[in-house]
Amino acid sequence: MPFLLIIASFFINFKYNSNNEIIILRQYFSIKNNIMLFLLIFFGIFTFNILNNEFFSVHLYQKYKVNELEIRNNLKLGLPSSNEFHIENEVSIFFNKQLNNKFYNVNAVIYDNGQFINSKEAKIEIENKNYNIIFYKGERMILNDTEKSKTIFEKFIYSIENNEIEVLMHDKEHFNTVELLNTDDKEFYFQGHNRIYQYFLTLIIILISFKVFFIFLSKKNVFKYYFFIFIGILILQVINSYMIFLLNNSNLSLYFYYLINFFLLSIFILSILKFNENN
Repeated sequence: MPFLLIIASFFINFKYNSNNEIIILRQYFSIKNNIMLFLLIFFGIFTFNILNNEFFSVHLYQKYKVNELEIRNNLKLGLPSSNEFHIENEVSIFFNKQLNNKFYNVNAVIYDNGQFINSKEAKIEIENKNYNIIFYKGERMILNDTEKSKTIFEKFIYSIENNEIEVLMHDKEHFNTVELLNTDDKEFYFQGHNRIYQYFLTLIIILISFKVFFIFLSKKNVFKYYFFIFIGILILQVINSYMIFLLNNSNLSLYFYYLINFFLLSIFILSILKFNENN
């Protein structure tokens, strides 16, 4: 978000600078004279950022990872073709149609114990490192040297163990900030504090973006100003990432993490103000 905000302000400012329209805007439209509008924009951007990070992205990421995992595991299992589905040395399924991961009017051969199944529908689920083939409303015949039988069932489950099945592993993107701070996992806990710092950084960048919007400089100097701000944010993020690494390895205390970050953030803000005054 900090990089998106600052780059957007660069493009807008450059557009108005190129046409000298920024001079007109500065005369008739300023932050001081339109403080309520800018406060509304400020809180709107920040509120959207929090809602996205804490609610929308967490929910969508969870949904995406579940769907991705299902696709990965299904590819390992195999794909139906020509109304047939074969799992080598385990089962062959023949069906009339497939819809929403369900097979309809199913005939199946289970090679283990010579089982033959006829059912109205079937589906495949993944649970505890097993592929479960679930048949509904049908009959099952067993024909082998030890057993010959026929049974009618409402539901029959045939399980295939597969150690290559991937299970859902939660990472920091699955949790909001409060959940990260309440976890026992050290890396997740420090990522929660990293998000708090990122919110403060975003607040600062929003304020800087308003200032960047009204800058009127020559093309040469304005690019120098853009470069200075962008590199400054990049350095802050690199240092922050390194300190998160130190926290995870117990080489830095949380107190110094915040102290160093906010000290560098203060220097960055003062440097921007000073740089603008001298250019």
